[in-house]
Amino acid sequence: MVFGHVVIGPPGSGKTTYCNGMSQFLSLIGRKLAVINLDPVNDELPYECAINIEDLIKLGDVMNEHSLGPNGGLVYCMDYLEKNIDWLESKLKPLLKDHYLLFDFPGQVELFFLHSNARSVIKKLIKKIRLACKW
Repeated sequence: MVFGHVVIGPPGSGKTTYCNGMSQFLSLIGRKLAVINLDPVNDELPYECAINIEDLIKLGDVMNEHSLGPNGGLVYCMDYLEKNIDWLESKLKPLLKDHYLLFDFPGQVELFFLHSNARSVIKKLIKKIRLACKW
């Protein structure tokens, strides 16, 4: 069974800093770790990223193409990820054997409370992986 956890919380609360620290800690104790960045706003990552949503969709491109602000762009990106969940699943497949998975999600918590597609992404992941949430 594969294990991991989802890191969500408000912007600036330290989600990426936490992922970076966990990455360093787990590496020091010899645990294989894969950090998955699902935050399209997070373009300066301090940790090595195994999977990056920017390989699928970029927030800046969405905002320009659809004349959206940052929040609307994030909603669009989460919709796009949910519709293309097979992309994420195919990227995760080789990691499911022996890696601890750490998911760095966007900081707009309202995406998870008000927007069903962001919750849907997490629900689909939970069906495949034992996940804990770090709020």
